Amino acid sequence: MRRPYSEKKRISVDGLADEVRRRMGSAGTVLTDPQVLTLCEEAVLGADETQGLAPAEKAGLIRQVFCTLRCELEVLQDLADDPLVTEVMVNGPSQIYIEKGSTTYKADVSFESSQRLEQVIQRLAARVGREINDLNPIVDARLEDGSRINAVHSSIAIGGPVLTIRKFAARRITMDDLIENNDITRPAAQLLQLLTENGYNIFVSGGTSSGKTTFLNILSDYIPAKERVIVIEDSAELQLRGHDNLVRMETKAANGKGKGQVTIKDLIKTSLRMRPDRIIVGEVRGEEVVDMLAAMSTGHDGSLSTGHANSPAGMLGRLETMALQGGELPSSVIRSQIAEAIDVFVHLARTGDGHRRVIEISELTGIKNGEFLLQPLYRYLPGKGLVCMGNAFQNTDKILLRGGEEAALRLQKLAAGQTAEA
Repeated sequence: MRRPYSEKKRISVDGLADEVRRRMGSAGTVLTDPQVLTLCEEAVLGADETQGLAPAEKAGLIRQVFCTLRCELEVLQDLADDPLVTEVMVNGPSQIYIEKGSTTYKADVSFESSQRLEQVIQRLAARVGREINDLNPIVDARLEDGSRINAVHSSIAIGGPVLTIRKFAARRITMDDLIENNDITRPAAQLLQLLTENGYNIFVSGGTSSGKTTFLNILSDYIPAKERVIVIEDSAELQLRGHDNLVRMETKAANGKGKGQVTIKDLIKTSLRMRPDRIIVGEVRGEEVVDMLAAMSTGHDGSLSTGHANSPAGMLGRLETMALQGGELPSSVIRSQIAEAIDVFVHLARTGDGHRRVIEISELTGIKNGEFLLQPLYRYLPGKGLVCMGNAFQNTDKILLRGGEEAALRLQKLAAGQTAEA
């Protein structure tokens, strides 16, 4: 990619912006955006240091100056507004990357200084009632448009402030989209639909940016509309649709005096008093897993959650570790709770071609000699895709209770890799 204009000829975007501010001040009135843009054009085209630039480069510089003056995100604004960009990653003032079409690129923009980037971060934090400074060096929040931001102050980030903006597509991805992109097979998709409809507790695992939240959204489409659903998240990202009897709750950070914090654990506890049919926990990261497992084991069938791990087996280990941190129960009791609570694991990962795929679907069938019994139903094999492993589904009690024998037969067909119509 080309180097940013400000690096090529030592052109100061801030200097040009200051010149425009001077002209705006001399105008003696409040100017509209088109009027400010005209002043930006005059300043850039009239500057001696821009005379050797190509027309496209001048146009880009004009846009940078305008964004510095009028856009909240300054030079990041066009990147954030691009519907094809899913992530903006700022590693200091001159190292800006974007994710577009599952590929990461270095963007052809930069901030003039760390201070300019710091000002943008402070504005974003202020919009959601947060502060970022030496005493509060990390901000993790959701913006009004649903985008999620994470920012790290320069006091702990070597190389300048760090800002990550995760955007969410205006159009929700559906299971049909995943099937069309070969990210899941139709029998596997129909299996998960049948399990969700009939109240199986499903846990979605995967690494960072593997598509866990998107997949949780997709599974939520299969929850019967008549059921009461409680959604609990650290930062509200899920976009459930078709559910009128829906309660959404979000954690709250402590104020400047260290008071007022509301955690995932607090929200799970209070959700149990709301007569939920199902509870969806956006992500478990700590001791709240004890309360989530209790909810899944005490009549809230069909509950869903996600967590970070490299495999379903790895997720089981993390769940056990988190539960041990949250209570005094012995490991054997915690393992029994996990086996009682979770029926199916769906594991996601990003493959070498950039796709976010379903890598494994496994049934947790119980415990034997203190070890989890994890039976793979589907597993991704390079060059072959998501392959049915030929194992019969063991826990048919829930589907027999809700859907009857016909639904149970469909379940076994789907577990065997056949479509529901077969």
